[in-house]
Amino acid sequence: MTERLTTTDLGRDFGAGAGVSGIDLTVRAGEIHALVGLNGAGKTTLMRLILGMLRPGDGACRINGRDLAQLRASDWARVGHLVEHPLGYPELDVRTNLLLAARLRRIPAGTAAVLAEQALTELDLTRYATISTRRLSQGNRQRLGLAVAIQHHPDLIVLDEPTNALDPAGVILLRTVLSRRAEGGAGVLVSSHHLDEVARIAHRISVVNRGRLIGTLEPAAVDLERAFFALVHDHEQERLP
Repeated sequence: MTERLTTTDLGRDFGAGAGVSGIDLTVRAGEIHALVGLNGAGKTTLMRLILGMLRPGDGACRINGRDLAQLRASDWARVGHLVEHPLGYPELDVRTNLLLAARLRRIPAGTAAVLAEQALTELDLTRYATISTRRLSQGNRQRLGLAVAIQHHPDLIVLDEPTNALDPAGVILLRTVLSRRAEGGAGVLVSSHHLDEVARIAHRISVVNRGRLIGTLEPAAVDLERAFFALVHDHEQERLP
């Protein structure tokens, strides 16, 4: 199976115990791999390292087999992401934001227009197509950010807490969209603190605590919450003097 993402001993130390270290992680084509952890566990930092937003201090990261430092613009055009804040220029309407995002990935204008219309439909944003982004609710801004991340059918999708601000209908819609992308061959890395939600779609679940991967959870397990807290508790106990 093709590995869309591979990290080996990946890390970045910010001092005073902050950062991530020793991260060995894979995301395969057709797979949804979930990261779960408490607030401040290091999930967002790890995603920022993977996306080149932060420079790794240790280890290596490869996307579609190519080292992070060697990725070209055409390689990055095959990645979609939403980390921390959804992309959307507030003065532009929803459709124009989608068109611009596609054009920034060097997608021809005609194809960009088709992709934008498909994304509007897929994320149920058609009614807001001509509304300026600043007028959108927080949930619809999140939908726009997700549409930007997935509209070009990337090989690798990286999403940090993507259900933030989404209502139940939006959560179900996102679940369908991500499953569809994985079935089409994309690798999806998604972080969340909602165990029950990621268990519905994830093929693998990795637990992050204090900047390290400390174990895995079985998505089909009966009591994920108990298993999660047991892993975190055991890791905290190991750290005691």
